[in-house]
Amino acid sequence: MWTRRVLNTAGMRPLAWLLLRAEVVGRERIPRGGPFILMVNHCNFLDPIVAMYALLPREAVVLTKVENMQRPGLSLLMRLYGVIPVERGEADVTAIKRAIETLEQGNILLVAPEGTRSYHGRLLPAKHGMTFIALRTGVPILPVGVTGVKDFWSNLRSLRRTPVRANIGHPFRFRHRGHVSRQTMEEMTREAMYQLAALLPPEQWGEYADVEHASEEHIEFLEPGVSNLAYIPAPSAGEQYAYRRRLAGALE
Repeated sequence: MWTRRVLNTAGMRPLAWLLLRAEVVGRERIPRGGPFILMVNHCNFLDPIVAMYALLPREAVVLTKVENMQRPGLSLLMRLYGVIPVERGEADVTAIKRAIETLEQGNILLVAPEGTRSYHGRLLPAKHGMTFIALRTGVPILPVGVTGVKDFWSNLRSLRRTPVRANIGHPFRFRHRGHVSRQTMEEMTREAMYQLAALLPPEQWGEYADVEHASEEHIEFLEPGVSNLAYIPAPSAGEQYAYRRRLAGALE
């Protein structure tokens, strides 16, 4: 879409340089071709922008809440960028259908599985929309953990650039295709979110802080032998002791 390309070149690049001090880690893990889901955490309006900046020169179609299409000025920008509006709080069949078509046409789809901003920076429970779309299309998922955006407004008021980081993980796909039980879908969603949490600092794990329960039963990596769980920081001695105490209590 030529308008998206123009906005990326004339808008996103210069604004990112002017307002942010962006660090991108793992750019070599971005699939070189074909469609995939770009999975990102969401505590601030900047998270998707930082993830899209890390993706350049490739472009992504973005799922966004329908309210953004009703704001003067922002609505025009969203339409020019070609976003897919989503009705929150319900299964938006039209949005899901457009998302699937977007991937089937060979495009990249950016999804924030939490469905809304957390504001406090910690991961919220994920919705199952991303898992449903991945099941229907079979495309890989590329997790990107974004940090640093919380300080944007305070830095802007002080005329300072905000240091942000996009930590790009190893892409994976679900082992299943088509229909699965609701329990299996919940397990798949949770496994995907653990992969995203692993790319964030522990203070942002939120709903997925119980990393000792993380499994990979329903996912497989495009590059065998890798896992984003390997990036989880080693626990301190105190954390190891607390975990052993919890484990001992569970076994009694």
